[in-house]
Amino acid sequence: MAYKISDECIACGACADQCPVSAISEGDGKYDIDADTCISCGACAGVCPVGAPSED
Repeated sequence: MAYKISDECIACGACADQCPVSAISEGDGKYDIDADTCISCGACAGVCPVGAPSED
């Protein structure tokens, strides 16, 4: 199950730097995860200061 970033995202970019498959990109006011690319490793959730990424 892919991760998804909630509206709690503060667009700091910490998650994108940690994604091993580059599934995270900057969106409109927050970051977005490409569900087809995400491997559900949880690296993004581990570094997010506000807990925005979670399993969908």
